[in-house]
Amino acid sequence: MPTLICDCNQTMPLQPQALGAALNETLTLHSALCRREAATFQKAVQSGDDVVVACTQEKRLFAEVDQQTPGATSVIKFVNIRETGGWSKDAARAMPKMAALLAAAHLPDAEPVATVTYKSAGRLLIVGALDQAEQVAALVADTLDVTIFAQGVSSQPQAGFPAQERKYPVLSGDQLALKGWLGAFEASWEKTNPIDLDLCTRCNACVAVCPEGAIDLSYQIDSSKCTSHRDCVAACKVAGAIDFGREPQALSEAFDLVLDLGAKPLVALHAPPQGYFALDASMGLASPGLLPTVVKLRDMVGEFEKPKFFAYKQKLCAHSRNETVGCNACIDICSAGAVSSQKERQQIVVNPNLCIGCGACTTVCPTGALTYAYPRASEQGVRLKTLLSTYAKAGGRQPVLLLHSQGRGQQAVEALGRAARLQKEVQGVPANVIPLALWHTASVGLDLWLSAIAFGASQVAVLVTDEEAPAYQVGLAEQMAVAQAVLTGMGYAGTHFHLLKGPSDPDAGAVAALDAGLQQLARQQPVGPAVPARFAVAQEKRSTLDMALDHLITQARAPLPEEIELPAKGSPFGSLLVNKDACTLCLSCVSACPASALQDNPERPQLKFIEKNCVQCGLCATTCPEDAITLQPRLLLTPQRKEARVLNESQPYQCIRCSKPFGTLKAIESMLGKLAGHAMFQGAAADRLKMCSDCRVIDIYSADNEVKITDIR
Repeated sequence: MPTLICDCNQTMPLQPQALGAALNETLTLHSALCRREAATFQKAVQSGDDVVVACTQEKRLFAEVDQQTPGATSVIKFVNIRETGGWSKDAARAMPKMAALLAAAHLPDAEPVATVTYKSAGRLLIVGALDQAEQVAALVADTLDVTIFAQGVSSQPQAGFPAQERKYPVLSGDQLALKGWLGAFEASWEKTNPIDLDLCTRCNACVAVCPEGAIDLSYQIDSSKCTSHRDCVAACKVAGAIDFGREPQALSEAFDLVLDLGAKPLVALHAPPQGYFALDASMGLASPGLLPTVVKLRDMVGEFEKPKFFAYKQKLCAHSRNETVGCNACIDICSAGAVSSQKERQQIVVNPNLCIGCGACTTVCPTGALTYAYPRASEQGVRLKTLLSTYAKAGGRQPVLLLHSQGRGQQAVEALGRAARLQKEVQGVPANVIPLALWHTASVGLDLWLSAIAFGASQVAVLVTDEEAPAYQVGLAEQMAVAQAVLTGMGYAGTHFHLLKGPSDPDAGAVAALDAGLQQLARQQPVGPAVPARFAVAQEKRSTLDMALDHLITQARAPLPEEIELPAKGSPFGSLLVNKDACTLCLSCVSACPASALQDNPERPQLKFIEKNCVQCGLCATTCPEDAITLQPRLLLTPQRKEARVLNESQPYQCIRCSKPFGTLKAIESMLGKLAGHAMFQGAAADRLKMCSDCRVIDIYSADNEVKITDIR
């Protein structure tokens, strides 16, 4: 796979020999690859091999040249080494990072996954003040089929709006609600307006005669102003559009797209469904973001696909057992409302049409029941290992992984690089900070962070902006606290994990703040494993965690404690404390445990526990009828972590008739104590409680003083 590097006007101190040595490739430095030296690019794309171009500035121009090149069959990949390192004050030391970025660009694309399909016929519902809605409708009516849900008129309507000509269907009513997604929205409302908009001719007679001014030009009656003069009814006698005696009517209608210009958005989610747009239109067509949204709406007709970002394994899910809820992490964190509970079926349900692919649910899932599917964890693991191994091979030291989104996070990194090129006070992305773009920063969590440290990263930083929901930032911080507690407990000094707040709009002040934060990270030198790990990241989260922990334990430089105390929030590891005085060994917790951490002993009354399997979901504690179980977040570092140990045991209780053990001494004694004063369990009946099920039946039918059904006449 040929690599083409270009440095226009020699703005970067590139070292092609050093880069080529790290990539096992002979590199030539170009200065006008997209123009005067375009023949070199054309020859490369005619080779049939994938081509890596170290320039994102001229992607469009390279694509045009590729289309015009006869016999061009190569796949072209672009990588940015300019803003990410070449345009920084220590660019001369950034060769290892550039080599790492180029090596990662050579990796194959993620394996394809199942897709989610949306179909839109262009039926657009605009919600808001009638005059503002009509202004926007005029911009899209040639492409989309517009319906307006009128919510009065704006306080300062523009001249000529709302128009007298009825150009669009207009709906009105109360309690408007919306559900669905692109191509499948359903709006429901209650029709309460005394004016029937289908019969209304917009003659404005009702508006003119209303003495209270209760009717505006959206032809809706404000009941708080109306005092029942009913002059409007008389004025509308010919059309008959006004009827105050009309009963409220529940209505609904289907739409493909929704533009919400109302004062209060119909969908309050941080990540609304595809096809729904909510904007403040108080400034009319000059409202921020309105015109770009209109352009998007015009293009949203047809069939669209997106990857199905998640995979779910119910057998690993710790959400519920026997309709008792344990782990709710994925439901609580989802900002798109895509995850819901089906506790009666012992599972959660993810709506793929609502899922935006943020991956936060997979990050907080303690068992790995939810995994990120595009790209898979194993593919991300290969990328991490490639970046870090190439960086080390090229002579780099103390690498810091900077995880950021492909949207505003990437914009912030590139803005920092440009600022470093133009401003003396800005340093730019440090030489040892390796940016890695993700679809969403919440898609990578504890398993890959610890794996990155095991592979040789000194620190992992996650750059978040207002793209990430507040719940995501809280979840990431909790997971980082767990990861840091693990490394600190193992004796790895320093802070290894950081959550950086990036600029939403990269102005000069925000860029300077990001620059200062990255420079501070670059100067830190936390301790990591002396020898990088070689394991392959597995798709199963717990398997990856086990391999990462085993390597970190092996490479620990200080004597290890027996256990590491972990934060209660977000910990996927831990033990259980059982109150032996309260526990009757009913073993209901064993049947509730989704991870097989709790087990019984078929030979004798014992409650056994394998700590390695425990995910701290809490189902055992919730299920326990005696409230005898308490979670203990921790990481046990001794070999006993993988071995079964007894949490509680009791003597078996033997049947007083046949001596067969049928329960525990504690359970039978507890039952006898609770029923001692009950009238139905006295004398012989009380003795039967001490018998096994077989002897109990035999005793009943052999007793002479028992009334039998055949004795009843």
